[in-house]
Amino acid sequence: MGAALARARAQAGPRARGNAPIPWIVGGLAVVAMIVLVAAQSASDPAADSGAVSLSSGAPMVRGPDLSTMTPRERADRLFNRVMSYHERGVTDSVAFFADMGIRAYEMLPSLDADARYDMGRIAEVAGNAPLARAQSDTILRESPTHLLGLTLGARAARLARDDRAARAYDQRLIAAETAERQKDLLEYQRHAADIDEALRTARRQRP
Repeated sequence: MGAALARARAQAGPRARGNAPIPWIVGGLAVVAMIVLVAAQSASDPAADSGAVSLSSGAPMVRGPDLSTMTPRERADRLFNRVMSYHERGVTDSVAFFADMGIRAYEMLPSLDADARYDMGRIAEVAGNAPLARAQSDTILRESPTHLLGLTLGARAARLARDDRAARAYDQRLIAAETAERQKDLLEYQRHAADIDEALRTARRQRP
């Protein structure tokens, strides 16, 4: 792969030094982005290891997932999982790198439900983008004022912005909404149960 890319750059060199270098640059960036995306998806796919095939040398070559069979939401969710994994491990440079890609993946979806908005907001939050996280929380809560993920994200975004008053207000709303909202047993509540539980623990610790 490295040798092939080097030959391609060498062959493209004269054209790149001509009067129109921009297409080469844009094309190169697109290729790099796609390679990174594929690597992220393959690395986060536990099934990839079971799809290994052997090279003539006997070394295993891992077959990654087929991007053509994945929906845009599935690709966005893979990037969310990747960012969260790096965040939990404290790999801040990788969080910053993949967060931008993940946010763009969610922004490109034709529509965003509460679950997708929470995912995008969480990516923004761990990347340090409090305004974007707060915007996703606000949108969720406009549609459902007691939605546990909207309140959880709002509290996180407020604490990131060092707005203690707003954070406490979200905490109080979260505690008040818990019982009724839990009874709805929404899929997004199941998926993000750990986040909701953590937010409730924080809210109760902060209660006067």
